[in-house]
Amino acid sequence: MHEDVEPLAPVGLPTRERIERELHAGPSPDVPFWLPWPLPTGWLATGITHAGDDRHGVRATAVAFTGPNPVGGPADLVIVAEEPGVGLGARCAGLAGPDPGTDIATQVPHAKIAAAGHPTALWCVPGAPDRAVYVGEALGCWLWLILTPASAGALVADHITLIDLRDAPCDLDLPLGPALTTLPSGPDGPEQT
Repeated sequence: MHEDVEPLAPVGLPTRERIERELHAGPSPDVPFWLPWPLPTGWLATGITHAGDDRHGVRATAVAFTGPNPVGGPADLVIVAEEPGVGLGARCAGLAGPDPGTDIATQVPHAKIAAAGHPTALWCVPGAPDRAVYVGEALGCWLWLILTPASAGALVADHITLIDLRDAPCDLDLPLGPALTTLPSGPDGPEQT
């Protein structure tokens, strides 16, 4: 498991109010808050957090979702965007280092999605045995899709389209589910807003 990363904010449900607070935490974030849109059928938003501090601003974001696994049963999806070297994605994925490593640069991508209107290549990297982990680069940041259980990795083949919450319409009303307790949290634990 990866060591500590930048200070983490408490996890909360991505209500309109919480999204607004996240988007204005410290200096204007250069790191996207990714959202699959439209949400896959039956999926609910279950958490949002960021890593960073008031001095350096938001350096990593995580947004979590829960829904049906394409191969049966429930599944969780955590989407992390981060500056290189922060380590939040690796922590969520169960990797030892802060980044996915250099092996992905020598391989053919395993999947492609759309992120902010651009085709985005993803590589499957080995994470914890119960997870499917895909990594790519979008808007100058690492993009991590971490799915639990590992069989939920089939969701990536469903042509996911990601939008950045910073560019989302003001009236965006996400369907909310129960807070995802497996998302890393700040020192105060999950927040219930």
